[in-house]
Amino acid sequence: MFKGSMPALITPFANGAVDFDALKHLVEWHIEQGSHGLVPVGTTGESPTLTHEEHDAVVAAVVDTAAGRIPVIAGAGSNSTRETVRLVEHAKAAGADAALVVTPYYNKPTQQGLIAHFEAAAEVGLPIVIYNIPPRSVIDMTPETMGTLAKNPHIIGVKDATGDLSRVPQQRMTCGPDFVQLSGEDATALGFNAHGGIGCISVTANVAPKLCAEFQESTLSGDYATARTQLDRLMPLHKAIFTEPGLVGAKYGASLLGKCTEEVRRPLTGLEDSTKAAIKDAMVYAGLLN
Repeated sequence: MFKGSMPALITPFANGAVDFDALKHLVEWHIEQGSHGLVPVGTTGESPTLTHEEHDAVVAAVVDTAAGRIPVIAGAGSNSTRETVRLVEHAKAAGADAALVVTPYYNKPTQQGLIAHFEAAAEVGLPIVIYNIPPRSVIDMTPETMGTLAKNPHIIGVKDATGDLSRVPQQRMTCGPDFVQLSGEDATALGFNAHGGIGCISVTANVAPKLCAEFQESTLSGDYATARTQLDRLMPLHKAIFTEPGLVGAKYGASLLGKCTEEVRRPLTGLEDSTKAAIKDAMVYAGLLN
């Protein structure tokens, strides 16, 4: 069920509030463009600055609008196990297909603490995708710990943002061949899939959904010659979007396409003019703008 290009969906704002009309239009656009799934209210969806009520409402709106046409993996991350469980419960009640649960940031739990955290989330009964991103959460879930968690039937995969492509075969050895491995890093997604991954939860796909979906389809069919050509078109955009925080770059790119405003919430701020120019140039290069 979970493979291919799945945008880590931005949360559009208008005058400080969530723009639900724009959000629903984004969902329709992504489906029309060929995205294989959607991941709302992760970090790219500005979950740290959404209220609990906004978080729940965004998940519900995305699930309702997608209406089963493509899967929805709802962001349900917190450094509090109790709050994580609540978010997973809401995602299940809203009809999401799975929940994306990040390794608890700031607290710095042990590997045993990670096991306890994710097993508590799994008790809700919704499929759980582990989000392992050491640069943001400070801790790193080892392949051995992931293998222990993979024995739980409700813990079904990982969004791997370690940047270490050797993790894919390591995790296949500890978790088994059916464990879903999704890249969390756009620039290395080709290598990730070559090592055995089956998709990417992508920031760039907020701006280039059709091209990102086609790129994923090329890798999954084993056509790496075509995938390399597609990656060459995308690489300047990957680089430009991540010059500053990626979600800010993604929102700016989406704004150039008329999909939403570029508004973000503090402590994030708008892009420098030089970054805006780089993103626009990269979008022209990729064939997204004239």
